[in-house]
Amino acid sequence: MKETNMTNLSTNHDFGYGLIPAHQHVNGGGWVANTATVSASAYVGPNVRVSGKAWIYGKARITDNARVSGNAWVGDNARVSDNARVTGTARVSDKSRVTGNATVTGNATVSGNVTVTGNAWIYDNATVSGNATVSGNVTVTGNAWVTGNATVSGNATVTGNPQVYGNATVSGTARIGGDARVFGNTTASV
Repeated sequence: MKETNMTNLSTNHDFGYGLIPAHQHVNGGGWVANTATVSASAYVGPNVRVSGKAWIYGKARITDNARVSGNAWVGDNARVSDNARVTGTARVSDKSRVTGNATVTGNATVSGNVTVTGNAWIYDNATVSGNATVSGNVTVTGNAWVTGNATVSGNATVTGNPQVYGNATVSGTARIGGDARVFGNTTASV
């Protein structure tokens, strides 16, 4: 459903790639391209930019210098803050937090009570869910799953078709790939 409550009528705004028709969101004053959909119940802070066909719904909060673009969805009670980016066809939902300089892109899904922070990159068809934490310079890509109470941090890479779940910890420069399964109370660190 398109937002009908705007703080002003449509005007042109520079989203960093030229002027496009946009308006300021009624709840927070951030700029929303007219092609994007943002619920009036969502908060879009004054320095936020929502462009493309992005969809912000529920009580999602987009703050600081965060950007949501492409066909990305951010909803429920999710938070995107600092310089974080959600783009592509990525989905961020439930009570998830994407902060710092983190990027969630491609067809990635972040859901549950997840925290993605630092310079983390979640992309391709990767899924981060449950109560998982991904922080630091981590890359989670391919069809990788990080779920449960798992923690991936440092400069670790999780790529291919692996699953990291339970109370597992992957840290340092560890590389988890292929069809690997890291679970339970396992710690993988290099």
